[in-house]
Amino acid sequence: MTSLAGKKIIVVGGSSGIGFGVAAAALEHGAEVVIVGRSEDKLKAAEERLGAGHVTAIAADMANEADVSRMFEQAGAFDHLVATAGTPPPNDPIGETDMDFVRGFVDGKLIGSVMLAKHAVRKLNKGGSMIFTSGVNKDRPPVPGGAVVAAVAGSFSYFARALALELAPTRVNIVSPGWVDTEMWDEIVGEAKTGYFEQMGGRIPAGRIARPADIAPAYLYLMQNKFMTGETVHIDGGQRLV
Repeated sequence: MTSLAGKKIIVVGGSSGIGFGVAAAALEHGAEVVIVGRSEDKLKAAEERLGAGHVTAIAADMANEADVSRMFEQAGAFDHLVATAGTPPPNDPIGETDMDFVRGFVDGKLIGSVMLAKHAVRKLNKGGSMIFTSGVNKDRPPVPGGAVVAAVAGSFSYFARALALELAPTRVNIVSPGWVDTEMWDEIVGEAKTGYFEQMGGRIPAGRIARPADIAPAYLYLMQNKFMTGETVHIDGGQRLV
């Protein structure tokens, strides 16, 4: 296991949710952190919470290749890329699926990750890594309405396996969390979130829904362990089992 002290880590989606948790944990381990997101207001608020002077914020849209390219040029050489950004997935039954919404989701999640990898290789230091984020919906898809998100989430494991071979010795891995109490859930279920989480938390072996701080160590482990590549790390409190 290697130290993160002095390493530069780019966290895409670092202004909130899991990404914010990863940024905070990396700072505690002595890393230099760059957080990336679409909203300048959210980035500014996250910067203040993380500690001004210890983190840099860059506004960029991961569905826009020009933005992705500019972001890496602005960030400069770095050691680890963490991608956690996401949007609420399609959840309609397949016969009622809005294809424009599906295309937007695929562009933001899967195509966005491909663009990140394409442009990251130009600035990633030797010995570094890329870590992308999948999710438990590939293992326990919602029924009905889970086909699209399961397909996209499931694709990341194969994406990482192929990139790990193509980019070796650069390491490429996936973190697959279960449900995590993030701001996105406020958008998905609103005021029903508390009851929703109590019900699901009572079902899974861990006994509760995760917080971002529960998930962040998985990303740090993959950054620090130089012998892990092409792998998917599941951290879901046993949600896949029920």
